[in-house]
Amino acid sequence: MTYTQIALLSVVLVIIFDLYITKSRMLTRKSFWNAYGIMLFFQLITNWWLTSRGILTYDEDVIIGLRIASAPAEDLLFGFSMITMVISLWIYWGRKGIQRT
Repeated sequence: MTYTQIALLSVVLVIIFDLYITKSRMLTRKSFWNAYGIMLFFQLITNWWLTSRGILTYDEDVIIGLRIASAPAEDLLFGFSMITMVISLWIYWGRKGIQRT
């Protein structure tokens, strides 16, 4: 699988995870999208810093080639998936009362 395919699959899986498995339904909340916008801003800055300086590189054969803030567009998909999954799990575990000791 290419980086693009994995990134797209991660988005589909996290949507299913949020809406049907944890039933957190973060994707239906305005507060999530407001918070995501803030996180996206910082993700773009971080992506730009890492990729424009050559700290992080990508094989051009496995990405679509579209770059946003010097990083592959696929990074935005992965960022979305990671943020959504973490928040969804946080809410799910909070409802279940799972605590670390």
